[in-house]
Amino acid sequence: MIHWRHRKRMQARPDPGAPEAQDGHPTVVETVNRIRAHVLEENGRRDIIRTGLDSASLGDLYHTLMTMSWFMFFWASIGLYLVINIAFALMYYVIPHSVSGVPNGDFLDDIFFSVQTISTVGYGTMAPVGRLTNTIVSFEVLAGMMLNALATGLVFARFSRPRARVLFSHVAVVSYDDVVPTLTIRIANQRRTLILSANIEMTLTRLMPDEHGRLVRRFDRLTLVQSHMPIFRISLNATHLIDTQSPLYGLKAETLIDQNAEIIITMDGTDEISSQTIFARHAYEIGHVKHGYRFSDMIQNRPDGRVEVDFRRFHTTEPGDLPMAPEQETSHDESRDGGHT
Repeated sequence: MIHWRHRKRMQARPDPGAPEAQDGHPTVVETVNRIRAHVLEENGRRDIIRTGLDSASLGDLYHTLMTMSWFMFFWASIGLYLVINIAFALMYYVIPHSVSGVPNGDFLDDIFFSVQTISTVGYGTMAPVGRLTNTIVSFEVLAGMMLNALATGLVFARFSRPRARVLFSHVAVVSYDDVVPTLTIRIANQRRTLILSANIEMTLTRLMPDEHGRLVRRFDRLTLVQSHMPIFRISLNATHLIDTQSPLYGLKAETLIDQNAEIIITMDGTDEISSQTIFARHAYEIGHVKHGYRFSDMIQNRPDGRVEVDFRRFHTTEPGDLPMAPEQETSHDESRDGGHT
């Protein structure tokens, strides 16, 4: 039976009594401190340095533009727009009398002419003069058409990218209300539309040494009581039985903390409106697992016959039954079978 205490995991700190590194190689403690990173937040961490990879963003420009924040995307678009217009304005600037209606040597008016050209506005006050200038204008119009098409596609793709508005409880709970202790995580659908064919998977990940003594991540699947739901409407509980077949059976909180254990839960399904596949994930450190608690009821029937879902109680927990001590279990078994062993 698993015994967990509700406490926050402390960050690993170097042990003053640990041996120092030899020949520049890190000690075990230093290695643990370096790779003890939240499993699901690795991509967003700036303290993780990847070496030996081609980090050029131009090689995967579409992915870079799709994954950057809207703030960065906006300023990147403005910067590219200015660079293109300034580059063409320099061409018009070095050609004498290249644009009618623009005083010779007025670089700012050349930029305005470039903006009108690339956007195909053409107010009529400025026009290209000469074959060379018209040739440059032709290429700028082509560049403007391509730029507008790419910008429109990127903005549409960013807006239409499927996002799952799935809410995970702040904590996981281990309940002893039933015969077998259960690990439960509450999940909610924040949209009014249904999620069809929802699949849920729960995994225990630990940092453990392999046969050569090197620290590696180990992933053990935690079987759920119900892992597939044809329709996900409001909320559900992802429940794992901590029986003798469970990877959590017999483990203590101290052991899991030393192994940098986390519980990962993932969910995928199909959005009813867009028919797109959506995906959501969350992870819980051992300090976010409450021992001997249950989730509070958030669904109740109103007098008018309607059902009320109170999301203010979604993360709320309440004390439940605690596990019996070994001597209590023995006395309980003896009283149940008449005192015979």
